Amino acid sequence: MRKYKQRLVDTVIFIVLLTGGLTMLVPFLWMISTSFKEPGTLFDLPIQLWPHTLHWENYRHVLTSVPFARWYLNSLLLATGLTFLNLTSGAMAGYAFARFSWKGKDAMFLLSLITLMIPAHVLIIPLFIIMSRLGWIDTYYALILPGMFDAFAIFLMRQNFISLPRELEEAALIDGATPWQIYWRIAMPLAAPALATLGTFTFLAGWNAFLWPLIATNSIEMRPLTVGLAVFNTQFTTQWTVLMAGLSLATIPPIIVFLAAQKYFIRGLTLGSLKG
Repeated sequence: MRKYKQRLVDTVIFIVLLTGGLTMLVPFLWMISTSFKEPGTLFDLPIQLWPHTLHWENYRHVLTSVPFARWYLNSLLLATGLTFLNLTSGAMAGYAFARFSWKGKDAMFLLSLITLMIPAHVLIIPLFIIMSRLGWIDTYYALILPGMFDAFAIFLMRQNFISLPRELEEAALIDGATPWQIYWRIAMPLAAPALATLGTFTFLAGWNAFLWPLIATNSIEMRPLTVGLAVFNTQFTTQWTVLMAGLSLATIPPIIVFLAAQKYFIRGLTLGSLKG
């Protein structure tokens, strides 16, 4: 009897998860479907889930009517730059907090965590003033450098390094390894799941960034995709089919990044609950 009850519970859980997954796919599939519809047919009744003929003109329009390739490059540079800088600074700071001792370490770590409670919108005005004084407005410096240090990255990497057995590092130290060699050859390879998780989160955050790139850029050539595609929203109407074509192309890099890091992703998400 218990065996059948367990099967029933497993079946119900599977159905609920499957339903939830399909529900989350609906907006994505609707975006793809809309990108192939003819302009003006989106709101026709009855609702057409998939167009009878594929209207590729929407993709040609988004690729030729605006500097789409430049926007795509800007978004890639923004996302990859933020990812590289966050992984580098987060891993180094996290390892320092986890393994080294110095006066005021706990207070400094607590201070970095407190910054997570500050709304990002509060910092926009002083950040803009700093970038303006440096002459970096409308440059890649203003887009990327303000996000090179992140308290969440430091916290995640610290929790990961704390969970690693000290015996491995002590054995390497006895063998004559320097602290840098221990960090680079032992700690970093073991931190691959956390790095993959942090890299995925950071890349998605950089790729989807909108408010700060909107403020930090003036010229149309420096806009990332999120800001650039707003040109299809006019005062009285929106070119939905063309906009969805651009958004469909914009989903490709995040999907590739997630598929490349998925085998580490779930494992990395649980690192913070192991020890610390």
